[in-house]
Amino acid sequence: QVQLVESGGGLVQAGGSLRLSCAASGRTFSSYGMGWFRQGPGKEREFVAAITWSDGTTFYADSVKGRFTISRDNAKNTVYLQMNSLKPEDTAVYYCAAAYLRIGREPRSYDYWGRGTQVTVSS
Repeated sequence: QVQLVESGGGLVQAGGSLRLSCAASGRTFSSYGMGWFRQGPGKEREFVAAITWSDGTTFYADSVKGRFTISRDNAKNTVYLQMNSLKPEDTAVYYCAAAYLRIGREPRSYDYWGRGTQVTVSS
């Protein structure tokens, strides 16, 4: 079992920055591909970014490429999402997810989910 707890969300003006954190329980964090997803009001959950368990290769949705950066610290069992140049359309609940020895852009690829953290970007 892996438990994920997100933090770092909040209210920010357009053009601002936030850093989300996702703390994971368990001793095998380094064996999990980690992803960030988001779900805006009335929208389906969508892929934001992911990072592999092995060499730290990263993947991004086109909508956030160049603005968001995903990273991980296996010693701290934590994955981060640095969000810069935020836009009102980035407003959503952001979820952290873990997948054992795999990675993907679809929610069904992931085994464990956090409860989410709200990000609101005002114009």
